[in-house]
Amino acid sequence: MATTSEDILTGERADLLESLGKARFFLGFTARGLSDEQAATRSTVSALCVGGLIKHVTAVERAWARFIVEGAAGMPTGDDPAAYEAHAAGFRMLPGETLAGVLEAYEEAARRTDELVRTLPDLDAGHELPSAPWFEPGARWSARRVLQHIIAETAQHAGHADIIREAIDGSKSMG
Repeated sequence: MATTSEDILTGERADLLESLGKARFFLGFTARGLSDEQAATRSTVSALCVGGLIKHVTAVERAWARFIVEGAAGMPTGDDPAAYEAHAAGFRMLPGETLAGVLEAYEEAARRTDELVRTLPDLDAGHELPSAPWFEPGARWSARRVLQHIIAETAQHAGHADIIREAIDGSKSMG
């Protein structure tokens, strides 16, 4: 049996991958057994649905992975109306989208991010954040900080998805 970098990964990178994996598991677990219609259901007063949350986290993870590699140029900006509409649509399952397709896209994004964690030469390397009202002007984030943000965002949305799922059919991730 061949040894892979995952087999021998230790320390901070292993911890980051474990935290990412747990947060992703809980988000994906909320979709277990749902039909496409249920995954698109807005079961609370919120506009959110389980499938849309998974789509959103996929888009966020992809954008931040591009940021790690390309810097702010890899991030969408709020100045572009098309980017804003795409962001808003990222919270909904659109006609023709399936839960299986949404989950497949999420798995692909996760593989790409995990590969970055394994292969980045330096987790301290960073870039200046894009200009946006929610970022301090001139602030820089390291790859490590970006990965921590992805973990936090995924965990937060897993909680949202859990509430939405419970409102659909009473299922819970825990408890």
